[in-house]
Amino acid sequence: MTRKITSGPIRDKDRTKLKLLTAVGLILKKKGFSGISVTNIANKAEVNRKLIYAYFGSLEKLVQDYLNSRDYWSMSPEKIDGIIEESKKDFGKQTAYLLLENQFEALMSNEEMRKIILWGLSENLTPLKQLNTERERFGEQFFSKLTDDHFKESEKNFRAITGILVGGVYYLTLQAKMSGETMCGIDITTERGSSEIKKTLRQIIDWAYA
Repeated sequence: MTRKITSGPIRDKDRTKLKLLTAVGLILKKKGFSGISVTNIANKAEVNRKLIYAYFGSLEKLVQDYLNSRDYWSMSPEKIDGIIEESKKDFGKQTAYLLLENQFEALMSNEEMRKIILWGLSENLTPLKQLNTERERFGEQFFSKLTDDHFKESEKNFRAITGILVGGVYYLTLQAKMSGETMCGIDITTERGSSEIKKTLRQIIDWAYA
């Protein structure tokens, strides 16, 4: 019987990278970006600080990889191309539905994602700016390849509509989960309230494409 290999350069590297990424998350949750340093991360991960540079190249790249691994909008170029191709049949209408609804559900259920949104609003840091650039990269492809031509002769600005909807989802979820307050009397932490928001997102997209 062949013994399963549980150690080795590749496996050890993957484990160490995971430990470092996990350490970044733990520090951010407890201290915010002010607690991020090579020493703090290495100590939390219980690894040599040199491995941060060996495996990620820089502290900034390590933080960037952590943010990308937790952000809903982070996608590989191949996945983006697949979404774009699949969405051509209805000019992105169903994809717009799904992206907004999935974003809403992800932010409601994932504390790390909510914190990333908050950090992006309150911290002027390169990794956060790069994260926003990646989000915009996907958005630009979605608009330029799917919706711009469809809405070219329309009085409706679908980019503006989407911006308002995305911003609304951000605010609703952050407020509900961080302050526990309702919005316009709707408690989105309940199944009924959540369903009403998702139904209304669909209604607005339907109106835009009508």
